[in-house]
Amino acid sequence: MQRRLALALPWLLAAPAARAQWAPDRPVRIVVPTGAGGITDLLARIVAQQLAPRLGQSVVIENRPGASGIIGTEAVVRAKPDGLTLLMVFPSHAANPALKAKLPYDTERDLAPISAVSTVATVLLVPKESPDRSAADLIARAEREKLAYASVGAGSLAHLANALFCSMAGIEMIHVPFRSAPEAHAAVMKGEVAMFLDPPITTLPLLQGDKVRAIGVSTASRLAALPEVPTIAESGVPGFEATAWNGLLAPAGTPEPIIARYGTEVQAILADPAVRADFARQGTEPMPTTPTQFAEIIARDVAKWRRVVRDAGITPD
Repeated sequence: MQRRLALALPWLLAAPAARAQWAPDRPVRIVVPTGAGGITDLLARIVAQQLAPRLGQSVVIENRPGASGIIGTEAVVRAKPDGLTLLMVFPSHAANPALKAKLPYDTERDLAPISAVSTVATVLLVPKESPDRSAADLIARAEREKLAYASVGAGSLAHLANALFCSMAGIEMIHVPFRSAPEAHAAVMKGEVAMFLDPPITTLPLLQGDKVRAIGVSTASRLAALPEVPTIAESGVPGFEATAWNGLLAPAGTPEPIIARYGTEVQAILADPAVRADFARQGTEPMPTTPTQFAEIIARDVAKWRRVVRDAGITPD
C-alpha cells in the first residue's frame, strides 16, 4: 500500500496544473453497471460525494445493471468522451472477455483507465455446523465426498475464485449459482452447499450474527476487518490469492487533461483518512493507481481470468 501511495504522489503534486487545464461545465454522471446497494454502488457514491466539491459540479450516480455489467459499460463506451460520463466497474469487468463469446466493445481498447478505486476480497464461508475448520479440512473432505459451492452467477467473483481454488487444490466441486447473495447465504446457512466465497461487506453481518463460520480469506495477507481469520494460502492452498477491484474509467478518446484531472482528484480522495475509514467499514481497501498502472492491472487480470476459465472448462456464453 505504501508503494501505491508513493507511486501516486506525482499525481497529487500535479493537481494545480490539472485543475488549470480542465473543469466540467455541467454535472458529471458516474454509471454503475450494478444495482443500488452493492459494494460497487456504495463505493461509487462515496467517491461521487467527495468529487463534487472538488470539481465544482454535482456528480450523480446512474445505476444501469444487467448482463454482468455489460449493459452499463456499453452505455459509457458509446458516450461522448467529454469527461461528463464515467464508469465505475466491478470485478466481472476483467472476467467478461473470457466468459462472453462476444462483447459489444473491447474491454481494453474502448475505455480509458483513470484509477483503480478499491480492492475486493472474499471470505470463505462454511455452514455453522460444518466439520471443516480450515481450507485444508474442506479440501480433504472434497477428495472423499461430492461437495458443492455457491456463487451469485456464472462469472461472478465467487464463481471464478472458487474455480481457481479447486484448480489449485486439485479437487472438483459442483457449482450452484444463485440469483443473489441472500439466496447464496441461505444455502450456506442451511448446509445445502459446503462453501461460499463472499465479499466482506455482506459477510460481516452474518458472522456478527453467528449464522455462518469463516475459515479463510482470499487475500495474500489477513484482512483488518477479520484479523483472526487466516488466509486461504496459509490454511490449505499455498500461493492462493483471488482479489479483484473496482475502478473508474472514461470512454476511449477522452482528452488527457480530463483524465489527468480526474486521476489527481481520485488520488486525493483515496488518501483522505475519512474516506479510508468509510472504505474500511465496507470491508475494502483503497487502491489508488495512475491511469497507466490501472491499464496494466486490467490487462493482467483479463489474461488471468482467461486462464482460469479455460482451466476450469467454463464455456463462454
